[in-house]
Amino acid sequence: MIGRLSGKLVEKHPPQLLIDVGGVGYEVDVSMQTFYALPSTGEPVTLYTQLIVREDAHLLFGFGSTAERATFRQLLKVGGIGAKTALGILSAMSADELAQAVAAEDVKKLSSAPGIGKKTAERMVLELRGKLVAADVPALALPEAAADSSEDIVSTLLALGYNEREARAAAKGIPSDTEVGEGVRLALKNLLK
Repeated sequence: MIGRLSGKLVEKHPPQLLIDVGGVGYEVDVSMQTFYALPSTGEPVTLYTQLIVREDAHLLFGFGSTAERATFRQLLKVGGIGAKTALGILSAMSADELAQAVAAEDVKKLSSAPGIGKKTAERMVLELRGKLVAADVPALALPEAAADSSEDIVSTLLALGYNEREARAAAKGIPSDTEVGEGVRLALKNLLK
């Protein structure tokens, strides 16, 4: 089991990273919540990880906190939710927001995450009730704004499982000089409305 990686961040292509750990490059999929808090390429990074072994692949998922990883593990226990869907949920909302939505039995908010329908959202409420605890988490530091980030925002939403129409509608109205991470965050809020 690979529980944590510490190394140099080589590449960032949402939702995948390449981390050099002692000369070995690890491909790691991360939630957008974790992606927002990443340093620049070439900088040191530490991620808590979850290795998923399938017949056809070994998949490594990374998280900026142990709380986010614990939430991911709980999501995997819910019937109908696989690793990619769980990562999409944690990209659409933070672990705290998810815990609050489950506690409030907010099926509408839960079903707004990519790949989650009403029945799966109801199952999440039933199976996760009392297992997720919301905690106060400090705000994530975001990198500087990019020049025109609208296409990057749309591309990221497409990678999260939204269709092109939804992605473009959610990104519409976001200023073009908004940093990609902040733009995706705003677009996801637009999708939750």
